[in-house]
Amino acid sequence: MAKAKLEYIWLDGYKPMQSLRSKTKIVSDFSGKLEDLEMWSFDGSSTEQAPGRSSDCLLKPVFVCKDPARLGGNGWLVMCEVLNANGTAHESNGRATIDDDDNDFWFGFEQEYFLWDPANNKPVGFPVGGYPGPQGPYYCSVGAGKAVGRDIVEEHLELCLQAGLNVEGINAEVAMGQWEFQVFAKGAKQAGDETWIARYLLERIGEKYNVSINWHCKPLGTLDWNGSGMHANFSNTILRTSGSKEAYEKILEAFRPVVKEHVAVYGPDNHLRLTGKHETAAINKFSWGISDRGSSIRVPIATVERGWKGWLEDRRPNSAADPYKVAARIIKTVKSAEEV
Repeated sequence: MAKAKLEYIWLDGYKPMQSLRSKTKIVSDFSGKLEDLEMWSFDGSSTEQAPGRSSDCLLKPVFVCKDPARLGGNGWLVMCEVLNANGTAHESNGRATIDDDDNDFWFGFEQEYFLWDPANNKPVGFPVGGYPGPQGPYYCSVGAGKAVGRDIVEEHLELCLQAGLNVEGINAEVAMGQWEFQVFAKGAKQAGDETWIARYLLERIGEKYNVSINWHCKPLGTLDWNGSGMHANFSNTILRTSGSKEAYEKILEAFRPVVKEHVAVYGPDNHLRLTGKHETAAINKFSWGISDRGSSIRVPIATVERGWKGWLEDRRPNSAADPYKVAARIIKTVKSAEEV
């Protein structure tokens, strides 16, 4: 019988940012279907998710895809929700808070990150003991000295596509060593699943090159370099089909009174990034605008040109945010507008 290597992946309980964890389960003749995956368990006392005297936590498979990087083949990546021993959702389980059972909400996450040189403790390409030239030539760049780390980024893209993830693009970002990939899915939970799996694959490739992946939203501190975001593009049936500016304005204004609630799940240290500079809005204010990348939520020009049929982009989530929690909060706010 053929042996399959199932990599069970979950989010730990560390704060303010959860980390990825995984372990391998060997089974015979796996069908490749989610329904044929068994529940598993792990020691939650080693991941900040349970006390030592009652340490068992459960892993519930929720998404599976091929693992094209696994040596010898027949590997599978299994994204899991963490449950308590009694089968209820663990408090660290952001996926369980998403209210989108009919997949009416579509999400596209623009995941920015830095490739980080652990020896230099700076982004790859930064000179030892100093800094490169100011940002400007690096965004969507081509050429040595500008686009640094492309071999890692291209390998990551290829593995994501081989795994069947719906990665829709990549590009070099504004700072040297900073890159972005984009994930889209029709359904908030799947968008989160695929984004986390894509993050996992990037971390694994980093092991190979001895390069860390820095998800912090402002790893270069207060210096004049852009931070990293995870812009959340979202739509539902109303946004996709209404053709009504008034319907859009009603939804947009529903975000105004819940700024704190959104910022609370939009990633740690966001005050360092949401300053009103570097294409961001101020953290404690809400604004929206057509084609305005300095607003909290941008209305894409394509949405307007299609007669107010399309999507919105919340630019506030940062690179370290949990896409599950971001989606859950956005859905809650949009639905609150529909209830008025």
